[in-house]
Amino acid sequence: MSWFAKPPFARPGSKSTPEAPAPAAAAAKPRAQLRVGIPRVLNLWSTHQFWIGFLGALGIEARRIQFSSDSSEDQAREFGKGRGTVDCCYPVKCMSGHYGELIANQKRKIDILLSPMIYSLPSVLNGHVAVSLACPRVMAAPENIKAGFLKENDAFAQRGIRYVTPLVSLGDPALVPKQIHPALKEIFPEIEFAETKEAVRQGYETLNAFNAQARGRSREVLERCAATDTPCLLVIARPYHMDPGVGHEIEVDLQAYGYPVLWTQYFPTDPDLLEWIFAADLKAGHIRSPFDISDVWPSSYSANTNEILWAAKAAARTPWVAGVIRLASYECGMDQPTYSPVQQIVERSGTLFFAFQDLDSTKPAGSVKIRVETIAHYLQKHSKEIIERKKAAAAPDCPLLGKVRKEDSPTPEISEPAHEGATK
Repeated sequence: MSWFAKPPFARPGSKSTPEAPAPAAAAAKPRAQLRVGIPRVLNLWSTHQFWIGFLGALGIEARRIQFSSDSSEDQAREFGKGRGTVDCCYPVKCMSGHYGELIANQKRKIDILLSPMIYSLPSVLNGHVAVSLACPRVMAAPENIKAGFLKENDAFAQRGIRYVTPLVSLGDPALVPKQIHPALKEIFPEIEFAETKEAVRQGYETLNAFNAQARGRSREVLERCAATDTPCLLVIARPYHMDPGVGHEIEVDLQAYGYPVLWTQYFPTDPDLLEWIFAADLKAGHIRSPFDISDVWPSSYSANTNEILWAAKAAARTPWVAGVIRLASYECGMDQPTYSPVQQIVERSGTLFFAFQDLDSTKPAGSVKIRVETIAHYLQKHSKEIIERKKAAAAPDCPLLGKVRKEDSPTPEISEPAHEGATK
């Protein structure tokens, strides 16, 4: 399933760069002829479908939305050289390459570069946590990176590109139309608030449809694992670690050994499943709902941090999640306070825990290979015991069983790693 898939899933306010008048080229074109560039970075990895649906409702078809390619060192060298700004966060730093690539693309020249500043995020935990804010550094990244394209001259205006960087609270749908509409009026003077409001509604509809399909596929994976008593892995990470240049495709290396991999953001949230997973906690009164994390994380203000803690709890209680892979970028101030709590939650259940906590621009291929072989070895050796122990502690009548017959789901081949001497 492509994370940046366009319809059938589809179909906030922006302000032009103050340093130069907005290019007239974008405004002069009919909407259907505009091409919009969006950098494939940060929280766009979990909200991109909103923007596809939103723009589609405004008359800009998905085929005219140009996403930048995955992050890479080549991209940074070719398109971001000399544009960098001071920031220790690599996922933020690599944005310069994405901006430069979209601006330099002559075959699919863009009219608008849309890089939203996302203040809060949609989350399944909304209503069960204090709030779902984005990391401040990530939220402000578009303004930070923009400076690198204005320090000598306005790289956007020179190419007739309108730079749009709205501040939007996607975690508060009722507020989004009010945030976006003034900016849309600058680009489309004829637009009415009712049209903006409808476009926002369709954006959320598209995002929700994509998330539902992704979570449905994750449930199918769990159902197959339950039917065959085979293990899977859960990656606990921020959305942008799905970017091969940021997360270094560590989960892909593990899949080569035959282990299905689930992601935190798309763990199934069906009520029947979650009530079964958290049955003991609900009965004991430790939590008020399956989405409550106040028992382990009272300061629930950061959306991605909240989901990381919740995913650790879910992994610890799901028998067929035999191992957790924790990914974090180098010097991530938001992740550092969660290292010990997440590891303790997972390991106290007997679930294997492996962490890659200093990821940066360069993939240390040799050490990653050894770590992956180690993980595969431990899963091969201990997963059966882990599953049986967690099943014994789980509530009866698992909803994952019964829909997929064991004979219809052959046990996947688990490859034995070539290297077994490494330590965890």
